[in-house]
Amino acid sequence: MTPSNLQGTETDFGYGQIFAILVRRRFWLLGVFCGVLAIAIPIALTKEPTYKSSMQLLVEPYFQEKNQNSQQFTASNLEVDYATQLNLMASSQLLQKAVDLLHAEYPTIKVDEIKNSLTLTRIIQADKTETKLVQVEYTSNDPIKTQKVLKAIQTVYQDFNLEQQKQRLTEGLAFINNQLLAARESVIQSEQALEEFRKNQNLIDPAQQATSVAETLNKIEQERQVLRAQYQELQSRYIALQQNLERSSQEAITASRLSESSRYQALLNELQKTELALAEQQVRFTNASPRVQNLLEQRQRQRTLLQEEAQRVLSRGSPQAELTTKSLLTEGQLGNMDLKLSSELVEAQTTLKALKARDSTLAQTQQQIRTQLNRFPRLMAEYQRLQPEVQFKRDTLQKLLEARQELGIELARGGFKWQVVEAPQPGQKIGSQTKQDLMVAVVVGLFLGGIAAFGREVLDDAVHTSDELKRRVPLPLLGIIPEVPRTGTSGLLINLPFRKSEATAPSTVQMVSWLPFRESLDLIYKQIQLLNSASALSSLVVTSTLAGEGKTTLVLGLAFSAARLHKRVLLIDADLRRPTLHQQLNLSNEQGLSTLLANDTAVINPQRISVSGSDIDILTAGPTPSDPVKLLSSQRMKEVMAAFEQTYDLVLLDTPPLLGMVDTIQIASFCSGVVMVGRIDRVTQSQLTEATTMLSQLNAIGVVANGASSSTNRYVNYAEQNGSPLFQLN
Repeated sequence: MTPSNLQGTETDFGYGQIFAILVRRRFWLLGVFCGVLAIAIPIALTKEPTYKSSMQLLVEPYFQEKNQNSQQFTASNLEVDYATQLNLMASSQLLQKAVDLLHAEYPTIKVDEIKNSLTLTRIIQADKTETKLVQVEYTSNDPIKTQKVLKAIQTVYQDFNLEQQKQRLTEGLAFINNQLLAARESVIQSEQALEEFRKNQNLIDPAQQATSVAETLNKIEQERQVLRAQYQELQSRYIALQQNLERSSQEAITASRLSESSRYQALLNELQKTELALAEQQVRFTNASPRVQNLLEQRQRQRTLLQEEAQRVLSRGSPQAELTTKSLLTEGQLGNMDLKLSSELVEAQTTLKALKARDSTLAQTQQQIRTQLNRFPRLMAEYQRLQPEVQFKRDTLQKLLEARQELGIELARGGFKWQVVEAPQPGQKIGSQTKQDLMVAVVVGLFLGGIAAFGREVLDDAVHTSDELKRRVPLPLLGIIPEVPRTGTSGLLINLPFRKSEATAPSTVQMVSWLPFRESLDLIYKQIQLLNSASALSSLVVTSTLAGEGKTTLVLGLAFSAARLHKRVLLIDADLRRPTLHQQLNLSNEQGLSTLLANDTAVINPQRISVSGSDIDILTAGPTPSDPVKLLSSQRMKEVMAAFEQTYDLVLLDTPPLLGMVDTIQIASFCSGVVMVGRIDRVTQSQLTEATTMLSQLNAIGVVANGASSSTNRYVNYAEQNGSPLFQLN
C-alpha cells in the first residue's frame, strides 16, 4: 500500500445514507419524538381559548402650510413615518400608563404581557393602497379583558396627544427664551473677552511685535553659524596637534609637567643608569646572583620614588592620569618642540570648550525666542477672532428677537394626532388551535428527533455498513460475512478425533457449518486466490483491529473452504496471549506453538478435525509463555513456518488484534499475506486507519466485513427468495 491509498474515498451524502442513519438511530428519533409529544399533547388539550378585540386609529399630522400669496393656512403634504408612529404607540412608556389604569381591576397585569399580546398594523385596502388608519389588536383568554385593555390604551393615546400639544408650546417658547438669555450673555462675554485679551497680552500691534522677534531670532542664528565655523576650524587644528603629538590633551599636560620638573628628571636619569647596569649584570650573571638582586631592589626603590614624584607633580593640576611603569620612562622626556605643541593643544582644547559653551547659551536663547515667536500666530488668530465675534453675536441676538415673534404662530400647527375612528368591542373567539399545536408538536418532535439522531451519528465513529468499510479502508473488500440469525437450532454432525469430551462449542461450529457462512467464505477464499494468482500463497495471517471481531471464526471458515478444494490445510492458533481456538473446538492445549518455539528439538503433531467431510490440521497455541514477542520474532519461528509451508498447501494463522501489541506484525513478517476482518457496528474509522497504517509495509491482501445485515448479503436474500431456511446445518 502506498500512503495515498491509506485515505478512503468519500462519496456524496445522499438520501439513502440519510435514511440509513435514521433507521440506525431510530430509537433516538422515536425517543425524542415521543418526549416532545408527551409534553405538547397535555399542553394543547388543556390550553384555554383565545379572544381578540380591535380598534382603529387615524394617524395624521397637525401641521398646516402657510400660503405665501393669500397668507392663509392649508393642509400639509407632509409624509408620515408610520414605522416610527407604530413604535411610539407600542412603547413601554405609554403601555405603562395603560397598566396603571388597569391596575385596580387587573392587579397582576404587566407591560410585557400587553406588549406580547398587542399588534399594531397599518391598514391596506384591497387594491394595495395604503391608508392613514392603524389597526390595534389585543388577544387574551378573557373577552372582556381584551376590550378593557384597548379602552385603557385609547385613553392613554388621547391623553398623549393633548400632552404633546401642550409640551410643544411650552418647550418651544422656553427654547426661544433660553436662547435669548444665552445670546445676551454671549455678547457680554465676547466683549469682556476682547478687553481681557488686550490687557493680559499687552499688545498694541501683534504683527509688528512678531516681526521684531523674528529679526532677533535671525541674528542669533547667524551668530551661531559663525561660531560653528570657528568651532570646526579649531577642532581640525586640535586633531592635527593630537596627531603630531600622538597624545590626547590630558596626556600632553601630563608629559609637559613631568618634563619641566627637574627633580623628576634627576630621578629618571638615576633609574635609567640602574636599568643599564642591571642589563650588563644580567648578561654576565643569573637573576639569583647577589649583584643582580641588589640592582633589582635598587631599581624597584627608584621606580617607587619616581612614581611618588610624578604623583606630586601632577597633583597640583587637573585630575591625574594613570601612570604605568612604562609611561614613567617616556612621559617626562619631551623636547622644546613637543612642549610647544602640547601648550598649543591645551590652548585649543580650552578655546573649543569656550566656543561650545557660547553656542549652548545661544541655543537656549534661540529656543526661548522661538517659543515666544510661536505664540504670536495663536495670539493674532485669537485677536482677529474676538473682534468679529462680538459683532456676530450681536447680529444673532437681533435675529432671535425676530424669530420669537413668528414662533408663537408656528407652534400651534405642528405634531401628529391619533384619532379613534372605531372603538374597541368585546373580544371575539378566534378558534381552537389544538390541531395546529399538535401538528407543530409533531413537526418539532421529528425535527428534534432528527437532530438527536444525526448528533448521535456524528459522535459515533463506528463503521456501520460494508460500503462504509470499503470506503474507509484502502484495501480490497474480499467479501461479506452475514450476521448470524438468532435461532436455537442444534444437532451438528461433526467429527473431532482428538476432542477431550463430547461437548463442543456451538457458536463457532454452528457458524462454520451454516450454509450462508460457508458460501461467503468460499467466495472470500476465491477472491484471495484471484488477487494472488501471480504468486503462490503458502501462508496467510488472519487478524483484526480489536478483539471480538470474528477473526477466529473467519480463519476456521477459510481453512474448511480451502480443505473442500482438496488443499492440505494447517490452522495455527498464534495468539499466545489469550488463545481461544482450542476452547471453541474442545481440543487439547497442553502442547502447541509455544512448545514448538521454545524447544528446538520438540516435535508436535497437529490435531485433525473434520466437518462435513473436510479435514484440517490444527496446531493450538500451547501453554502461555512469559514473553510471547520473543518467541514469535525468533529464528525458530521462521524455520517452523518454512517447514509447515513445505508440508501443507496453505498455512493459516489466527493472530491477536493489531492495536496495542506487536505480535501480529512479527508473525506477518514470516508469512505470504495478511487478511484483516472488520466487525460492522464495532470497529471505528480511526481504529481502521491506525490498523491499515501498521499493515502498510506488509502484503495486506484485503479486508472482510463481518456481521453484515441480511439486506446487504446477496446469498441470504437469494435463499429467502427461494424459500430456503436461513440457518440450516449439515
